[in-house]
Amino acid sequence: MSTPQSSSIILNTLGLTRPDGSVALRNITAVFGLGRTGLIGHNGSGKSTLLRLIAGERAPTSGSITLSGEVGYLPQTLTLDRDTTAADLLGVRHKIDALRAIESGDTSVTHVDTLGEEWDIETRAGAALRSVGLGAGDLDRTVGRLSGGETVLLAIAGLRLRASPISLLDEPTNNLDRDARERLADMVRSWRGTLVTVSHDTALLELMDSTAELHDGQLTVYGGPYSAYREHLAREQEAARQSVRTAEQALTREKRQQIKTETMLARRARTGRAVQESRSEPRIVMGRRASAAQVSSGKLRANSTHRVQDARAGVNTAAARLRADEQIHIDLPDPHIPSGRHLAELRGLNRSFIVQGRERIAITGPNGVGKSTLLDTLVQPVTARRGRASAVAHTERVGYLTQRLDTLNPLASVLDSVQDAAPTVTPGELRNRLARFLIRGDAVERPVHTLSGGERFRVALACVLLADPPPQLLVLDEPTNNLDLGSVDQLVAALGSYRGGLIVVSHDDAFLGRLGIDRRLALSAAGELVEVTE
Repeated sequence: MSTPQSSSIILNTLGLTRPDGSVALRNITAVFGLGRTGLIGHNGSGKSTLLRLIAGERAPTSGSITLSGEVGYLPQTLTLDRDTTAADLLGVRHKIDALRAIESGDTSVTHVDTLGEEWDIETRAGAALRSVGLGAGDLDRTVGRLSGGETVLLAIAGLRLRASPISLLDEPTNNLDRDARERLADMVRSWRGTLVTVSHDTALLELMDSTAELHDGQLTVYGGPYSAYREHLAREQEAARQSVRTAEQALTREKRQQIKTETMLARRARTGRAVQESRSEPRIVMGRRASAAQVSSGKLRANSTHRVQDARAGVNTAAARLRADEQIHIDLPDPHIPSGRHLAELRGLNRSFIVQGRERIAITGPNGVGKSTLLDTLVQPVTARRGRASAVAHTERVGYLTQRLDTLNPLASVLDSVQDAAPTVTPGELRNRLARFLIRGDAVERPVHTLSGGERFRVALACVLLADPPPQLLVLDEPTNNLDLGSVDQLVAALGSYRGGLIVVSHDDAFLGRLGIDRRLALSAAGELVEVTE
């Protein structure tokens, strides 16, 4: 299949108002043409919402979207449907089923029409499977039996296989190990058509031809990769800060001048009264002089007030160009754990490791070796399987953030979900704490299934970190997925002061380096755990 030589997304005064009346997107006008665009923005800025509008999964409340052709879409929530098969992810299930039916003797016209000219679809699908490290016989494997990284890579391979003229990727590097990220980078470099990618991965964003940022409901498009845009924004913000300083200095001068004016008018009024008292002029003449003095004073005072008001408006105008980006704020209570308290045992097929006290353990390894499965056994011992690494918890107070985020009840509200984790905390206090995760107002009443991937992640993170009583052992599986860089900073700071045990799976080496990890354990495909020494 070939990609059209021209493809584009045209947004015309696009707007979206949420059911609670808040504005998600405001009068967005932009064009995404051929090439790669990185779509950035802080958590909750509306990036996933914009992709869903372009993909046709939601309808705007104002404006329009014009597309040049079919849209291929990789959503953040891809890993939630555990029954989806590899063939579904590749987008070839209907053709594979038609081919198999024909091969079994069913020559229905419907099957022939479905297959079209793609009699080699199974061969091409097998090549796509091999490109992500799977075998040709894995077409029927389900998401529940794939790692998060394998699931994402398969879906991306499916987009390339279908060669849609427009492709949308929402956080495609989530769950990907280093090798998988390199595979993705190679795919992106050679991507044809129009590609819009939402990501917080700066390495991926550097591969983009242009950068678009959603901020305060509006979209800014810049012709260059992420680093160039950041430099542009830094210069723009420094100019804005200088404008604020200049405007504030002007306001200070006008206020001082206003004081001088009021002092002069007060002195003039005293002098005028003294002169009037020393003269024996007719009352009507004295009245005229007093009235003229009042008019003159009024004009001076009004001019002075207007200048101060204009200077204050200048400060407000300049300050409006400065950005006040919100980030999550996390405070973790002390779980009061003795330094020698055993919290968990990690069991490889070769040896075991004890986690105790305030230890920080990182588990690393390629996609698909079973890292998430190992963590699952901590809270669900029944998931342990013979021939695989496993773990045993020695405390009931385990806070577990899963990679798939499928532990939340999709029909429950945000508030009810967090209330289940902190049953003794009042709803009012929970609302206050959720505000620190940028979940405010009517948003706490929204059902989980209506949330974007980033919003769902923040709710899952809140359920773990706001639990009462606080967890003695935090188990985090790819905790930087969907978090903007500022929120990652907040998470690092919170975990740095956390006085319980920590087990974390992450492919983000920079993040692990900032956590002060005590031990790194590498899990192999053979189920062996090996301590990695730097």
